[in-house]
Order: sequence, then C-alpha cells, then structure tokens
Amino acid sequence: MMNEQEKSDSRVVSTKSSNKGVVVKSPTSAEEMERRRLTKRNLQEQNTRRIQCRERVQSALKRIRDAAVRDKKQKFTALMHHIYSVDTLEEAFMSLKHSASAGIDEVMWHDYKETLGANLQALSLKLQQGAYRAKAVKRSYILKSDGKPRPLGVQALEDKIVQGATAMVLGAIYETEFLGFSYGYRPKRSQHNCLDALYVGLNKKKVNYVLDADIKGFFDNVDQQWLIKFIEHRIADKRVVQLIIKWFKAGIMEEGQWRSNEVGIIQGSVISPLLSNVFLHYAFDLWIQQWRTRRPCCDMMVVRWADDFVVGIQNLGVAKQFQAELQARFEKFRLTLHPDKTRLIEFGSYAIQNRLKRGAGRPESFNFLGFTHIVGRKQSNGMFTVIRKSIRKKTRAKLQEVKIELKRRMHQPVPVVGEWLKSVIEGYNRYFGVPTNWSAMFDFRFQIGRYWHHTLKRRGQRKSRLKWERMNRLIDRWLPKPKIHHAYPLRRMGVIT
Repeated sequence: MMNEQEKSDSRVVSTKSSNKGVVVKSPTSAEEMERRRLTKRNLQEQNTRRIQCRERVQSALKRIRDAAVRDKKQKFTALMHHIYSVDTLEEAFMSLKHSASAGIDEVMWHDYKETLGANLQALSLKLQQGAYRAKAVKRSYILKSDGKPRPLGVQALEDKIVQGATAMVLGAIYETEFLGFSYGYRPKRSQHNCLDALYVGLNKKKVNYVLDADIKGFFDNVDQQWLIKFIEHRIADKRVVQLIIKWFKAGIMEEGQWRSNEVGIIQGSVISPLLSNVFLHYAFDLWIQQWRTRRPCCDMMVVRWADDFVVGIQNLGVAKQFQAELQARFEKFRLTLHPDKTRLIEFGSYAIQNRLKRGAGRPESFNFLGFTHIVGRKQSNGMFTVIRKSIRKKTRAKLQEVKIELKRRMHQPVPVVGEWLKSVIEGYNRYFGVPTNWSAMFDFRFQIGRYWHHTLKRRGQRKSRLKWERMNRLIDRWLPKPKIHHAYPLRRMGVIT
C-alpha cells in the first residue's frame, strides 16, 4: 500500500508522462495537466515563436532596406529566398484579416491555421521548386457612394499569403524610393497625414488655382507591360517578376466562368496597393517632381492618395499648361483623367475678392478623402483658411445604411442597439472630427437619434408613444457627443516635423 505522499507523486508522474504518449488511466489527472500546465506552456512557446519570427523577418527587411538606401540604382538579383522563407510566409499569414471572405479554394483563415506549420512548409517548398500556381480571382462587387458597382477580387488564401510576403520584401525597397507627397497605402502614413499636408500646402504656399484630379478607372486600366518594366528598374530577380506575371495570368472567375485579365490590377488583392504606387511613382510622381523643378518661379504643391491627387499652382497659365501636359503624360501609359471628376478651380487667399470683382460668386470647392474643402476666413482676424466639411453625399449614404440596419435590428434590446449605434458614431467622429466640422458631426448624431426614435416607436402591433423626453435620455446615454480628434493641421504638422 502506498501512503498519501506516494499517491500524490504518482499522480504527478502520470500527468507529465501523458504528454509523451503514455496512456493515462486517470482522466482527471490528464485534464488537469492539459488545462493548467500544457496550455500555458504551449501559449508561451507560441508567443516566443511569433516574436522570434517577427524579429527575423524585420532583420531581413532591414538589410534589404539598407542596401536600397546605399545604392539608389542597385538592382536586386536575389530576393526570392526572402519570400519563400517560412518566417516571412507566417508573418504574411498572421497579418491577413481573419474574417475575410474565401476565394475559389473555399479555405478560411482559421481552417488554414489548424495545420499552419505543415501548410507553410508545403507552400515554401512549392515556391522553391517553381511548382506554385496562382489561382483565379473570385469576382465580387460593392456599391460606391454614387450607386455604381465597384469590382473587387477575392483571392485564394495561399495567394494572399504569397502576395503579402512579396509586398513586404518589395516594400522594403520601394519605401526608400517613394516621394514625400505620396501617402496612399504606405506604412505610418494615414489619410489624415495626407489631409494635413494638403491643408498646410494650401495655407502656406502661394496657391491660387487647384487641379482636383482623378484617373478614370485606374485599377482597371493599368498597363501590365509598363508595370513590369517599372518593376524591373530595381528588381532583377526573374523569379520574383515571374510571380507577379503569374498573378496577372491567373484570370478572373465570375459566376462560374473564367476570363483572362490582360489589363489592370485586381482591386482588393493584397499586393495591389504596392503595385499601384510603383506604377504611379514612375508614371506621375517622378515626372511631376521634374516638372516642378523646371519652373522655380511658380509656387506649386501636390499631394497624392493612390489614384486621387490634388495639385495647387500659383499661375493660371501654368496650371492650364500643366493639365494639358499631364493628360499627354498619362496617355503615354494608356491612362486618362476622368472628365467629370477632374477640375481646375480658383482657390486660395485671393479667390474670394477676385471672383467678387468679376461677379463670379463664391469660389468653388473640391472633395478629397471624404471632406469638402472650402475657401473661408478665420473669425479671429479674417485671414484666409481652408474649411473642411464632411461630404454630404457620403454622409447621407451612411445615414441610409444606418436606417436600414435599425429596421433590421428593430426588436433587439435597447442596450444592444445602443452599443452598435455608439460604435457607429464614434467611428464617424474619429475620422471626421476636425475643428471646422462641428455642424456636420452634430447633425449626424441628431439624424441617428431621430431614426432610432422612429424605429422604437414602430415596435409592437400598435405604434408606441415614446415621448422625446425619454428618447433624449436614451440618446444621452448611448450616442456619443461630437469630439475633435484631429487638431488644426498647422499644430499637428508642427509636432510631427
């Protein structure tokens, strides 16, 4: 007979041995081990593995970035081994959106993660041996603010992983090349950084005219041959170039029918932001930088977010010449400026008085990154400033979405609906919370409260007599008040620089 201490020791031994494949007779001990010891240790090992993986990837990317900085004309001939590295593939996999839609392979993120190690090893081996084949992109559509459908592409999961790894490696090179006025889809550069740069440029530069430009169907009309030529300026590893060509040739699957994709970049793919920036870097950014240096007597500013950009110019004659030459430049690369969305308008500190003298009325405004930019004056001293308001069309579209969703949630508990509406308004305030946009934020909150009141009154067979006194208490309880999240750009830019 064993004493109590020996029994206790035997339970500990049997519990540990179960992790080595020994059959444990006591299920209780095995459950205790799995719950209290094995899980904690595995989590610690997984976290350590992820940290070490990220450190190795960042170290490799830093070496690439340093080499690109040292020699601006260097062509990289050996990059593929960085892409098919299991560490890089794992980092790309973990950066994917977990709830993203599945492509034609019907594989979701969580399904792939169950055997992640084996899956990534097999994918790495296929890339090394040249056996990797890109799958067709599943076509889907979303509605734009004007009601027109925007085509998007949903890729197979392994294609997303390889594209993410490729984007990380190539991004380390091209981030040293891209110019300062390019903001779209770049690390540590947000839409509000772009908006701040535009605000400061319009206020500090001698800008009297603004070219608000938009490239017509940019992603659908990018010339793939020109894009490959641009990439080959820095990338001489033929295996990497061949990867990009494989994604172009994979085609599109729509309603069960396959079709080729000989023109354009699939919007929504993991690597499309980088490829679009590379294309516009050579087709637009470098050209406009040279164009600007040839005319030092004329003040000029430019900001670009993906294919939307704004150019401010001092003289009208120079502005017209620039627009004509820009159109010719884009035609060389088989692009064109959108005739309806591209406008040359009078804008700046003298726009109000000059237009009043001509009897032309108030200066025109332009839209950029969700805001309408308006010529205004400061209340304190009457000096010129740029007033930014939420675009009305997009605000109405968002309110319509909320109205439809409230109808769907009609019979949910008030706290559940209140939490959801709180997140909607907080998201709106976080983006549109700029000093000159108070009225739009107040109106957005008021309209949501009105829609919510209307929905609550319709619950039940007979319309409820929900008085505004009680409704105001619900609004004050759940709907956040407007808050400025972005200070004046001159202050923000001063802190950053």
